Amino acid sequence: MHAIRLDNAVFEGDNVVYLLDPREGPTTLIDAGVPTEPVREDLRAGLADAGVAIADLDRILLTHWHWDHSGLAGELQADSGADVFVHEDDAPLVDGSGRTDYQDLQRRLFERWGIPEAPLAELTGFLEGHDSLAGEPADVTTFTHGERFPLGAGSAPTDDGDADEDVLRAIHLPGHAAGLTAYAFERRAEAFVGDVILPKYTPNVGGADPRVERPLATYRSSLRWLAATDLDRAFPGHRDPIDDPATRAEEILTHHEERTERTRDAVDALGPATPWEIAAELFGGLSNIHIMHGPGEAWAHLEALVEDGEVERSDDDAVTRYRLARQ
Repeated sequence: MHAIRLDNAVFEGDNVVYLLDPREGPTTLIDAGVPTEPVREDLRAGLADAGVAIADLDRILLTHWHWDHSGLAGELQADSGADVFVHEDDAPLVDGSGRTDYQDLQRRLFERWGIPEAPLAELTGFLEGHDSLAGEPADVTTFTHGERFPLGAGSAPTDDGDADEDVLRAIHLPGHAAGLTAYAFERRAEAFVGDVILPKYTPNVGGADPRVERPLATYRSSLRWLAATDLDRAFPGHRDPIDDPATRAEEILTHHEERTERTRDAVDALGPATPWEIAAELFGGLSNIHIMHGPGEAWAHLEALVEDGEVERSDDDAVTRYRLARQ
């Protein structure tokens, strides 16, 4: 397996995509990167180091739709004929059929979250200025939880040393994105986890994909799966491998417990308050993409508090506000 680090000056740090050893079976790439020229150069160089050209790719397994993971998929498919696989929940954003609906949903939520005019204009300009990062739509093959992807003879040694075939199994772990999927080896305790967990910071929940129902509760369920699974190593979509995935998942669960408590305190201090006002209390000043991620994360925690009966939601003048529940 070859880890290929890709430049990412737009989003949250360099991406990593993974090439599975082409000597063992179908030439498989996990994720694709964002369609910028530095990324294209990094990808071509990384593939060449492994003795592979873009034209040699047989299949691309996407962990989720975010453009820094899927944006190049359509272009790579056109140049190689590779099959592009993505969970069915994210397919409309990768094949292009759902992109307009997604933008409409974002606009409605930005209004409901109470983002003021000036930061909303900044965010809109940022998003429109990066429209091209969605890349060319891909012709996708969809799958659901549990799909198996054979890796080919020789991909896993047996106890007696003979060559055997390993398999990647798709594990649907939504939260950060609706279709976010890990690919877990069946014959070794390792998995490619995309942005389910990351080594240096916590993946955004709420703003990163507002299609996710009950975003915080959904993400916590995914983290609990990782925390309960005895993986030796996880390969994330950014930065370095994680040697103790269960502990990292537990750390992120604790982080969100603490943030939920801070969100409740902010509602107590400010309420009735919009997600934007709560985000300002939690995170301070926000710019570019964080104008979306900040109130989105606050919204995810606020909705979890509503579900728990601690906070009440009201909709007035097209804006949603939250206050402590009446006792």
